[in-house]
Amino acid sequence: METLVPKRVLVVDDESSARKTIAFYLRDIGYEVFEASRAEEGLQLVIDNVPPVVISDIRLEGMSGIELLEKIKEIQKNIQVILITAYGTIKDAVSAMSLGAESYLTKPFNLDELGLIVKRAFEKTQLLQETQYLRQQLLATKKFERLVGNHKTMQEIYKIIEQVAPSTANVLVYGESGTGKELIGEAIHRNSNRRNGPFVKVNCAVFTDTLLESELFGHEKGAFTGAYTRKEGRFELADAGTLFLDDVNVMPLTTQVKILRFLQEREFERVGGTKTIKVDVRVLAATNQPLAEEVAKGRFREDLYYRLNVVPINLPPLRERKSDIPILIGHFIKKYAEKHSKDVSSVDDEALALSMAYDWPGNVRELENIIERAVIMTREKTILPKHLPTLQNVSAKAASGVDSLIGRSLDDIEREVIVKTLGSVDGSTKKAAEILKVSVRKIQYKLKEFRQQAIDAGLEPDKALTFSDESVE
Repeated sequence: METLVPKRVLVVDDESSARKTIAFYLRDIGYEVFEASRAEEGLQLVIDNVPPVVISDIRLEGMSGIELLEKIKEIQKNIQVILITAYGTIKDAVSAMSLGAESYLTKPFNLDELGLIVKRAFEKTQLLQETQYLRQQLLATKKFERLVGNHKTMQEIYKIIEQVAPSTANVLVYGESGTGKELIGEAIHRNSNRRNGPFVKVNCAVFTDTLLESELFGHEKGAFTGAYTRKEGRFELADAGTLFLDDVNVMPLTTQVKILRFLQEREFERVGGTKTIKVDVRVLAATNQPLAEEVAKGRFREDLYYRLNVVPINLPPLRERKSDIPILIGHFIKKYAEKHSKDVSSVDDEALALSMAYDWPGNVRELENIIERAVIMTREKTILPKHLPTLQNVSAKAASGVDSLIGRSLDDIEREVIVKTLGSVDGSTKKAAEILKVSVRKIQYKLKEFRQQAIDAGLEPDKALTFSDESVE
């Protein structure tokens, strides 16, 4: 990871010749320089341009350099301020260090010395920025430990989770099968005040109508044939925690009535029982069908729909966030290489191209299953196209059809064309460039871009691409 610190410097000095000499020197060694003769003018330039480094004389008309330092730190504490002082104000400069000044120079000073101090100030800013970035990434990892993806729709979902998690609001997660709705529920629970309580899951689709009601609310001994003992339901097990109802769209109407009553009164009775039970449970629900349509068809209660749908979260299918595929593949390779004790660390670029071209009807769950199989079956450190037979078969069928390009992005198509052309010429970028009628530099640039995408996905950069008879510049 490398963050970019713009090479911008602000010089504030009311002595024109001194200010211009410093500015000329800094521009000559590669910095973009802003100039100000007054502290007030410099402060506005800080607000407008946020330069990582500010050089200011202490003695200025009006607001002093020390006052400017204090106001800059209020705006952005990571801005490094270097003070220029005459002999008589060294004491002031030293005291300013306690206010956050990076360094100070006494007049007259050597410009090369100034250049070294500015260089160190930028290095410090770079380090602070990277440390802050890593800290944010670590916090994000803890908050959304099992959710993987940087697509803009996922970023919006993370924001919703952060906002809704501390509340008691019911949340309804919409998404196709395999998109990870349960993981959204877990993330909400983990970031809520109930995180130390149980997270209990129920898939409404796997139970018959009678068994689902018993599973949720429990039953008394003898309530029905086979009820030999009393059983606590999932609501009781989730007390002081969260209950996640998956595939709520298939829930029978009779059970919906009892769920609605619980959401209104926070109480229920076990099947076959008369004792009223009260529990403190937050209900999260998920559906792979639009519940509004189920309500219109009379298959889902409208009042329950509004109770559950306080905060909706729409989880996109994988085909709508394909930029996350390399990241997900890297995540699953690491996960299953550890689980199955395999020395697998990367994916071949052509195999990655196949993954990007596929629509993934089974979404993230299908991708996970295919990558786990590939990790198990490969004898190499890299997953190759032959380890993805499902994708190869689909690709072969698509290639034979007249509509093989419809629905695919230009980036996907370009990537596949370059990769396949390189493969046909044993990785020669020169030959590939001739065939594609582009420059070698264009091919090299694209390979570098593909390699960076692999690095961002957590894969080994030296294994991300296998074509290199010419260097990638």
